[in-house]
Amino acid sequence: MDFITREAWGALPPRDDLVYVASTEGVKIHYEGVYVPAWLAAPDAHGSSCAGHMRDLQASHLNDPDEDYSDFAYNAAVCPHGSVFEGRGVHNRTAANGSESLNTHHYSVLGMVGDSGLVEPTDAMLDGLVDAVEWLRSDGAAGGDVLGHLNGYPTLCPGDALYAWVQAGAPRPGSAEADEPAIARYQVVINGLAYGYGASGDHVTTVGEALVARGFGAHYREGPGPLWSDADTRNYSDYQLSLGYTGTAPYEDADGVPGAGSLRKLLGYLPAATTAA
Repeated sequence: MDFITREAWGALPPRDDLVYVASTEGVKIHYEGVYVPAWLAAPDAHGSSCAGHMRDLQASHLNDPDEDYSDFAYNAAVCPHGSVFEGRGVHNRTAANGSESLNTHHYSVLGMVGDSGLVEPTDAMLDGLVDAVEWLRSDGAAGGDVLGHLNGYPTLCPGDALYAWVQAGAPRPGSAEADEPAIARYQVVINGLAYGYGASGDHVTTVGEALVARGFGAHYREGPGPLWSDADTRNYSDYQLSLGYTGTAPYEDADGVPGAGSLRKLLGYLPAATTAA
């Protein structure tokens, strides 16, 4: 990992003390959401521009009258050349995920792409994002989640290109994981409850436990839980195939995302969302 400390990129000290977090459930990926100049990705731009871009980003955060940030909002940022710039760092609560609760549950990492100009992450950037996630896991006790900012917060961040990479499992470019067949990472709503990648709740645990009871739990490492993961999708796909459904590519009948018919067969009923009086 090409790691660039705050001192090395010229960070200003935080305006206020940052909030300590012992661990998180994982990491959320972000983009800048504004124009980022395409020349920032030029091979000869790194030494002269990327650290300066970090300083500009921190200055914009410190001078944002609406957000009132204490520091650069993200725990780390990754430039188009793959360098990992230390932001708030490990064990400090981010300010980028949308709410105090969301900031407490996940770290945040910014990829230096925007909604115009430079919009496609380079392979070097994706490689650096994997480095940043691994650093937050090893030094910051981050959990296994790698999600987009939009998971849990209504936003377009991290943009189509980065979110497609997140949905593909955030693989390191050129790895065997990157070459694996696509896995379904979309959601459906059945009887008011969401199913599919990123869905959460007791009903997700119920489905996982039913799959295990039927003998379709081979892909779990730690057992069913309340957050729908790729393991849930793969196990549900095996169950769908046992019913005679075909096609395991996303949006095909045995892609691992439930339909009402297969779910009723699995559970014997359809769980329903409850509403408060």
